[in-house]
Amino acid sequence: MLFALVCTDKPGAVEVRKDNRPRHLRFLERHSDQLVYAGPLIGEDGDTPAGSLIILDVPDRTAAEAFAQQDPYAEAGLFQSVSIKPTRRVYPKL
Repeated sequence: MLFALVCTDKPGAVEVRKDNRPRHLRFLERHSDQLVYAGPLIGEDGDTPAGSLIILDVPDRTAAEAFAQQDPYAEAGLFQSVSIKPTRRVYPKL
């Protein structure tokens, strides 16, 4: 089942993101078989990181929640909020 994780950074937390980025990327690499998409959300200036968007293919919501909690960014307290929503792929068609 697909889940969208929309993670919003706390204001002024760019250094927390930078400091934990290597651990976060290693975490994503370890879970690459579950990733449909992963990338940063960008601020209106087109440059400043503002959060993360991750689309997961996992068995259920419990697995999506566990992934979100184990993300090094979450463990470091980077996120102001994390929304986990079930989703369905429509395009591009497979």
